[in-house]
Amino acid sequence: MGKIHLILLSGLLFSGCAEYLPISGGQIKGVVTPAPEQWGAVADDKIIQFETNAGEAYSVNLWVVEVSGSLHVFAGDKRANWVEDIEQNPNVRLRADTSIFEFEAVRVSDAQEFELFAQAWEAKYGNRPRNENVDETYLYRLRSLAELP
Repeated sequence: MGKIHLILLSGLLFSGCAEYLPISGGQIKGVVTPAPEQWGAVADDKIIQFETNAGEAYSVNLWVVEVSGSLHVFAGDKRANWVEDIEQNPNVRLRADTSIFEFEAVRVSDAQEFELFAQAWEAKYGNRPRNENVDETYLYRLRSLAELP
């Protein structure tokens, strides 16, 4: 990495922009909190920390949207590390502020639900997802572990 890139990256990290960088980490820290009745405050965050655990904790910063009362995370058509982890173990955690919420990630395969997601994504982030083919993309609905039987 060039000196200029290193200086710019360091500047971003020290100026409080680290949460916006796509840098992966390990286990997220915070207080495990019961699921709220509504996810509005969490869904309002532009970026959340998302953790998978398929042997070793892996976390990444992601965009999140709420659709029909459920949070959704999206990898597009990229088989990211966190997508591969979910296929091995669907239990995930999300950190918003200092609260950690526990979920089961369920892959969305319904085109109608994907369209609702795409509309919510556009309303929040100003553009529609790049690939909108539900069969080619990795969209996950997060189901609170508290909701499971």
